[in-house]
Amino acid sequence: MEFLFPLPPPPNKNLAQSTPPQMGLSNPSLHTHKSLTSTPKVRAHTWDRPLPGVRMAISRKKKEETVDRAKQQLEGAYLVAGIKYAGLTVKQFQQLRKSLPQDTTLMVAKNKLIGKAIEGTRWEALKPALTGMNAWLFVHTEEIPAALKPYRTLQKELKLENNDFSGAVFEGRFYSPEEFKTLETMPTRADLYSKLLGTLKSPSSNLVGTLQGPARNLVFTLKAYVKKLEEEA
Repeated sequence: MEFLFPLPPPPNKNLAQSTPPQMGLSNPSLHTHKSLTSTPKVRAHTWDRPLPGVRMAISRKKKEETVDRAKQQLEGAYLVAGIKYAGLTVKQFQQLRKSLPQDTTLMVAKNKLIGKAIEGTRWEALKPALTGMNAWLFVHTEEIPAALKPYRTLQKELKLENNDFSGAVFEGRFYSPEEFKTLETMPTRADLYSKLLGTLKSPSSNLVGTLQGPARNLVFTLKAYVKKLEEEA
């Protein structure tokens, strides 16, 4: 008898032999056929995340920019001081920034990056302060007490006993937190001018004593004397 419809293909003997029959299946070849035609699951890519190499490049670039900004702040600075800022809120930071003099900059940077910025410069003496979490105060004015006063005031108002200065460098010398009183009680320029004018009117022995003092006092002495001559001319 001749059939008018095609017969199903004979089972693949190789596949049937390679796949052992399993319990509960009447036709092992059907099970093998199903496993071969199943589609494997493909894990979707997360395109909104940069690749590890890209993230490293971005991080390195940001670090280099931070070091460059710190180097720019070091240029022309009279004093650089570290502040322990652990526990301070963003609002308190904003309050501190607003209260600083115009020629004083507050910058948050990791100790390692500041260490790279001061390497090979006269600010290397700041290394003892590179511990803990620090914000950095760059003072570009000779009025040192006025630059330090805003943080000291904030510290007292908020009772931040554990958030003291971590150290500072002034004229190449490192000042520990215990020595900050010397910096905070330095005479202002107006005080020095007043003292100088009194010295110039006094006997020459007092002038000699002034000239034998720190180099900073000598500079102010000469400036004031030149100014006095210009006014009298």
